[in-house]
Amino acid sequence: MPFAGETVRVLAVTSSQFQAHEARVGAFEEATGIDVIVDYVPFANMREALTAEMIGGGDYDVVSVMDQWVVSLRNLLQPIGDGVAARGTELSDFPAAHMRHGMIDGELYGLPVRGHVQLLFYRADLLEAAGVEPPQTWDDVLAVSAAVQANSDVAGIALPYGRLNGQNLMVWINMLWGNGGDLFDEAGAPIFNSAAGVAATQQYIDMLIQHQVAPAGSAAFVEQDAVNSFKQGNSAMLPVWWWVRSQLTDPTQSTVTADQLGFAALPTVGDAGRTTFTNTWIFGVTEGADNPEAAIEYLGWLTDPALERDVLLDPELNELVAVHLSNMRDPEVNARWGGIHSAAADALETAEGMEFGDDWLRIVEVLETAISSLASGEQTDVQAALDAAAAEIARIRG
Repeated sequence: MPFAGETVRVLAVTSSQFQAHEARVGAFEEATGIDVIVDYVPFANMREALTAEMIGGGDYDVVSVMDQWVVSLRNLLQPIGDGVAARGTELSDFPAAHMRHGMIDGELYGLPVRGHVQLLFYRADLLEAAGVEPPQTWDDVLAVSAAVQANSDVAGIALPYGRLNGQNLMVWINMLWGNGGDLFDEAGAPIFNSAAGVAATQQYIDMLIQHQVAPAGSAAFVEQDAVNSFKQGNSAMLPVWWWVRSQLTDPTQSTVTADQLGFAALPTVGDAGRTTFTNTWIFGVTEGADNPEAAIEYLGWLTDPALERDVLLDPELNELVAVHLSNMRDPEVNARWGGIHSAAADALETAEGMEFGDDWLRIVEVLETAISSLASGEQTDVQAALDAAAAEIARIRG
C-alpha cells in the first residue's frame, strides 16, 4: 500500500449519488490505506466554494466542478492525463459530450462522474386515452398536445420560460440546433439571431403564446415548476433531465405512477438529427493537492464503471445517473430502469456537448432575459429581441 497514511480531502456538490459513493469508500480505504474525507456543499453555494478554494487553496485534493464553470476555474485544477493513463482508466467508455468538459486546450483536467441528458417524459395513459403515439417531432408535440387537451383538462407540455440559471434555454437550444442554427460561429461571434435562430425562438415561444399547449402561468415557470406541473397531473409531457425520473414516480411527491410514465428521446425539428443538451460534473485534482498521486488513485476508484454499476443496481437506492456507456448498454441495468439508460446512450451517440467559455454565465443572463421577455409579452418582436441580445453578447466578448 504505497499510499498508506495518506488523506484525500474531497469537496463535492450535495448529491445522493456522491453520498452513495462515499458509503462504499471503505473498501477503497482498506485496499489502499488512503483515508478519504468528503465535504458537501449545496449546489447554490458550490461555485462560490470552488472560487474560494482556487483563491485560497490548500484545503482540498479533489473537487467536483460543473461543466459551465470548468474554464473559469482552470487555475484550480492540475493536468491529470499522465496519472490517469498510468492507472489504466478506460476513457473511451465515457461519452464524448461528457468527456469534453474535462479537457482544456487538449489536456485532461477532470473525469466525468455525473452526467445528464434530456429526455421527453410523458403520461402514457393520457396519450393512449387520446389515441395518439409519443411524438417524434416538435410538430408532433403540438398535435399530441391538442389531442390530450381535447380529451382531458390536462395541458399538453410543461416548459420553463422564466429566468433562473439559464433553465429556459435548455429546450430552446435543441430547437436552435434542430433548425440548423447555433449560438456562435467559429470565431465566437453570436449567430443565434440568424433566420434559424428566429425560427427556433418563434417555435419555442409559440407553444406558450400561439398554440397554448403549455400550462397557464408558464411564462414564469422555472424548471422545477414545469416538473411539479407534470408530477401534479397538470401536464401530459415534460422535456427534462433524465435524473428527474426518480421524482416523477415518487409517491411522496408525485401523483404519477410507474405504469403511467413513459419516456422517449427528445423530439426533432422535422427530419433533422436528434439533439440533446447535456450537463456534466467532472472531478479533478486541485493544483494545491498535498498528494496528487493519492488523489488520482481515488479518482480512478471513483470513476470505475463497477462502482457506478453497483449503485445503479442497488435495490435500496433510486440512483439512475450513469456516465459509462458500458453501464448504459448493460441489460441488467436497463431491466431495472425500464430501458432509460439505453435511450440515454442513443441520445449521447450524436450529442457533442456545449462549448463553455469563461464568459458563459454572463451570456446566459442575456439569453435567458431575451427568452423570458418574449414569453411574458414584454417583447413581441423575436428578431429585434435576438438582435439586441447578440449585440450585447458581442460587447461582452469584446
